Amino acid sequence: MIKIAIVGTGSIAEWHASAFKNHKDSEVIAACDVNDDRLNEFCNKFQIENRYNSVDELLENNEIDAVTNTTPDAYHKEISIKAIKKNKHIFCEKPLAENFKDAKLMCEALEGKNLINMVNFSYRNSSGYQELCKMVKSGKIGNVFHMDANYYQSWLTSNYWGNWKEEDKWLWRLSTKHGSKGTLGDIGVHIFDFASFPIGKLKKLNAHLKTFKSKGDKIKDYVLDANDTFISMVEFENGAIGTVNATRFATGYKNRLELRIFGDKGAVKIEFDDAKTEGNKFMFTKDTQRQLSGKEDNLKWEEIQCEPSQTNFEKFIEAIKNNKNDEPDFYRGAEIQNILDKCYESSENGKWVNI
Repeated sequence: MIKIAIVGTGSIAEWHASAFKNHKDSEVIAACDVNDDRLNEFCNKFQIENRYNSVDELLENNEIDAVTNTTPDAYHKEISIKAIKKNKHIFCEKPLAENFKDAKLMCEALEGKNLINMVNFSYRNSSGYQELCKMVKSGKIGNVFHMDANYYQSWLTSNYWGNWKEEDKWLWRLSTKHGSKGTLGDIGVHIFDFASFPIGKLKKLNAHLKTFKSKGDKIKDYVLDANDTFISMVEFENGAIGTVNATRFATGYKNRLELRIFGDKGAVKIEFDDAKTEGNKFMFTKDTQRQLSGKEDNLKWEEIQCEPSQTNFEKFIEAIKNNKNDEPDFYRGAEIQNILDKCYESSENGKWVNI
């Protein structure tokens, strides 16, 4: 039985706790948070006995095999490196770090260590996306020429997740002072992984980030200065080009990811709000030449249903059991962090930048 410790007991930690407690080969035996009330409420809910206010004390518990890091972004590097130094397998929430420099340090800490490391790009949990990636990588749609990817949220224009003006869990995401990297850092990290994993490495990009002042400058202690939306043009090392965009002003959409990839032998597309309940299918076409049916073009897309795939949580446990790392690992997390840093650079300078 693989024994897990959770560091950070905010809302995202509940997802981790449920996933690891429900896995037949893992159990959550410890949790850590600087906030006693939150820690105790969390541990009582999930029946966790060992409770710590200090990460250093938690890591002295030799029963712990692995740590899942669900702290705010600013603490990912410090806590993950401490866990690695204590020879604990590490599962970290996205983004891996606040910047590429820190992400590299996290990867360097793993050198010479036989430790499983993964970062939770949660939309990899979509079985439809996993099969789409296999199709593209196998060459079934031929040489990729064009793609577009979008991540649409609208919690700045609707109340489906509560009133953002009144809840700290939303307000901090709008404030750089409180550790937010804005839309780019919050959901851009997902859409860049989503867009690039099936196609390959990016070569260069041109991005524009924008913060809309119409929503106000400050609420309580939160200065609303983090980016609300971004658009980007990208070019891949294989020559393909495309767009990658995300916003919190996508009125009419709750939490929608969209991806379309076009090759010279076919094309694929996928879109969903929930990776597990809706992301179990994708669309494929090989109709690369016009087939006339009467007087109308007959362009057909086929819906491909997919069997459930392993979640990142399940992959992490299996990787520990088999002593073989799985994707997405810290090196992939660092690769995506580099892309995010380049987006900031491009937007500030108003030009294309090489990855």
